[in-house]
Amino acid sequence: MTRTSFSGTLAASPLGDARIVTAAEFEFTRIAGRRTTIATPVSPAAGATHVTLHVVRVAAGESFSPDGSVGEENTAVVFDGRGTATVGPRSHPVARAHAVYAPTGQALSLTADTEGLTVYVWRTPLTAGRRPGTDPEPFSTLWDETTQLRGFGGTGQIAPDSDRATMNFVFWPGNGSSQLCLHCGIQQPGQTFNVHLHPDSDEAFIAFEGIGQMYLRDRWIDVAAGDVLYAAPGVLHGARNPHTGPDARRFVTCGGPSPYDPALYSAAGLSSDVR
Repeated sequence: MTRTSFSGTLAASPLGDARIVTAAEFEFTRIAGRRTTIATPVSPAAGATHVTLHVVRVAAGESFSPDGSVGEENTAVVFDGRGTATVGPRSHPVARAHAVYAPTGQALSLTADTEGLTVYVWRTPLTAGRRPGTDPEPFSTLWDETTQLRGFGGTGQIAPDSDRATMNFVFWPGNGSSQLCLHCGIQQPGQTFNVHLHPDSDEAFIAFEGIGQMYLRDRWIDVAAGDVLYAAPGVLHGARNPHTGPDARRFVTCGGPSPYDPALYSAAGLSSDVR
């Protein structure tokens, strides 16, 4: 097994205050001496306020670990392939739709098996005044329905749709996440996760499954699995599945605001205190 650590800045197209970066636009760079490649569609170097988002293609038999991960918050979602995720002393097999949270103080490592592993990795330093959770949950899946937000009407700037999508809270303060969250929006045919904004948080989320639309600034934009949305604090965004009929399939998104936005948990009737 070959272990790869990565630090530094990769070239990325400017984000401005909001941008959708399609999977076709990702610029992958091979890490020196390895077959593993990495793209960074969202980062402070490209204009993000708080968050970095990598797309990592971990080659078969290799491992990827962001340098400095022990000193920051990391979440990861497996987009394709199989392997093993390690958070501090704990390891867990992972496959598509598995999710990983590495809190400040515990390093993240992702190891691919014989078919390789494609993973989206969110990173951010823990801001002053925030503390790590006492017992954070490191492993989950996008399909964890333990804690959900239903019927979200947005934040009032755009009239809400009545057929409202459900959001799974995968990693959030209630299970120990102290800054990075991971939410999964399940937009069934015809459903919308209504347009909203976060006053103090970056939003970086991806289209994980299916085809649908993301709202950004002032319009709906067609997207497909793998595409990335970035919205700076105060920028309107949302997701919907406009497709209906017998052949329509669900449209799934995942990601979340960084730092997490307490308003989402309040809308679900939940506390945002870190466990």
